[in-house]
Amino acid sequence: MKNLFIDTNVFLSFFYLSNDDLEEIHKLVVLIKKKKIKLWLTEQVEDEFSRNREVKIQDAIKKLKDHKIQGAFPQFCKDYDEYAELRELQKTYSKTHSRLLKSITEDALERKFKADEKIEELFDTSEYVQTSRNILRHAKTRLSKGNPPGKNGSLGDAINWEALLKEVPNEENLYFIADDKDYYSVLDDNRPKDYLVEEWERVKKSKIFFYRRLSQFFKGHYPDIKLASELEKEIEIKALASSGNFVRTHTIISRLSKFEDFALSQVNQLIDIAINNDQVRWVIGDSDVHKFYSEIVEKHKKSIDEDTLDQLNGLLE
Repeated sequence: MKNLFIDTNVFLSFFYLSNDDLEEIHKLVVLIKKKKIKLWLTEQVEDEFSRNREVKIQDAIKKLKDHKIQGAFPQFCKDYDEYAELRELQKTYSKTHSRLLKSITEDALERKFKADEKIEELFDTSEYVQTSRNILRHAKTRLSKGNPPGKNGSLGDAINWEALLKEVPNEENLYFIADDKDYYSVLDDNRPKDYLVEEWERVKKSKIFFYRRLSQFFKGHYPDIKLASELEKEIEIKALASSGNFVRTHTIISRLSKFEDFALSQVNQLIDIAINNDQVRWVIGDSDVHKFYSEIVEKHKKSIDEDTLDQLNGLLE
């Protein structure tokens, strides 16, 4: 299981101008629920997020307000039919633009954005770390010494760092996502500060890996997975391949049966499992497993290798 920490500014970026997509959060929730990732959420990050959410949304709305179609037309344009058409389009755009701003503002106040829903789900599945007196004391000491992370007397980054040093188990690597210069080298902002890397390795006896974006983390560790639903399928297929008992096999088949369809590569993996995994092959006659594989054959029989299809049909019969 990977230990993951996401800094506040990354969460806030989903309300602002960001290249990351909410699908990244959805994928992360899937991985947490499947116990592939443990997300560490500090009280400090939760508080910072609550404090700054409105500010980020306000900035985004301010930029949206500037998206207007303006401009005066020369007097001679009025003699052309296109002028009247353009004036009507301007009026339509202005009215629609105003309605959009009104809807966005209302949803922001009611916390109805999709980002609100996904981030709340993410917070609910995380490992929560309260800011204890001990963590606060160590953060103040760090700041007074001038040790990173931290700036201008602000304790926030130091509190997060001390919380992770205290709570993440020793000898377990940490994957750290932040777009904050407090964590990155002044010589190269694509590299973390040497001090932080060395401190983590010395104190925790493990490695720490830094990323600027959640999408960079997924690109490095799950490069072929574009959608959360596909990620969930891949996890379940791998679980079926390593299933070691009948009860687990039936449980995984139940979860896989909820998906409407599979890519051809996934179909081939599933058939290979049925043929080569004893736990699956021995219960393929059971109603749930038999139904699952029969439906796969029915949907994909034209795409499956003929010899492989014969082997699977032999098992189903």
